[in-house]
Amino acid sequence: MTVNNSLQIRRLPEPRALLTLIKPITWFPPMWAFMCGAVCSGVALGAEAGTLLLGLLLAGPLVCGMSQAANDWCDRHVDAINEPDRPIPSGRVPGRWGLWVALAMSALSLAVGGLLGPWGIVATTLAVIFAWAYSAEPVRAKRSGVWGPGLVALSYEALPWLTGAAVLLNAAPPWQVVVVALLYASGAHGIMTLNDFKALKGDRATGIQSLPVVLGPERAARLACIVMAGAQLAVIAFLWLNGWPWHAGIIALLLALQLAAMRVLLRDPKGRAPWYNGTGVTLYVSGMMVAAFALRGLETLQ
Repeated sequence: MTVNNSLQIRRLPEPRALLTLIKPITWFPPMWAFMCGAVCSGVALGAEAGTLLLGLLLAGPLVCGMSQAANDWCDRHVDAINEPDRPIPSGRVPGRWGLWVALAMSALSLAVGGLLGPWGIVATTLAVIFAWAYSAEPVRAKRSGVWGPGLVALSYEALPWLTGAAVLLNAAPPWQVVVVALLYASGAHGIMTLNDFKALKGDRATGIQSLPVVLGPERAARLACIVMAGAQLAVIAFLWLNGWPWHAGIIALLLALQLAAMRVLLRDPKGRAPWYNGTGVTLYVSGMMVAAFALRGLETLQ
């Protein structure tokens, strides 16, 4: 080992770089999904404020933050091509600090998950396994444009949604909740595909077969839109047929606005993907909460 490498390993990471490593901007989706689960549980949230706050902390800063650190460590060679200014390739998080942070946060997540009872520890264990399976060898699911986004969508949407309902009910969520959570998770596959547009160059260079790489930006964006819209159409039909026409109508309106945004996206998929993530995705997750309030009316949740 050279003197320079030895000094780099001993050097402490910058505090701001550590915060960047765990990407606070990515915490919102699983925290929102957990909140959807809490809402549809029908439990008085004020009376369970401690459990709710602990679950939000677990879903966002801990588990999601851990997954970001693990992904950045496992992707450091890809990021050196795509985004060399990220904390690890830039050297602001030196040596193996990225790995140690990811491992420490995995252990902390499991400890906090245990405080939420059996449903919490089972869900947290699955989330930690999914996070490492997505990024790390030998599984490295992110090499696939099908399995990678699917695993992330499941972890970001369905798992926290079902966990939020289960820990507040202290029981398995009703089947209607499971169906809607899985439908929204399936649609989120399209959101994750759009997120892959920013890594096209590095993915091509390192053999990651994301859908934008395999299909090209135009076809991948079109498929992502079909997946997102199809899942919401299924949610609308499910709510309508099960006695929630007003909620179904609101989600239909949100979908109509998304379709307008999708037309803009498809004119320039690579350039417009970040814009769509700030507009169309916001409409998508708003529909999730509308569905959660519909499910709150289930007699089995009262």
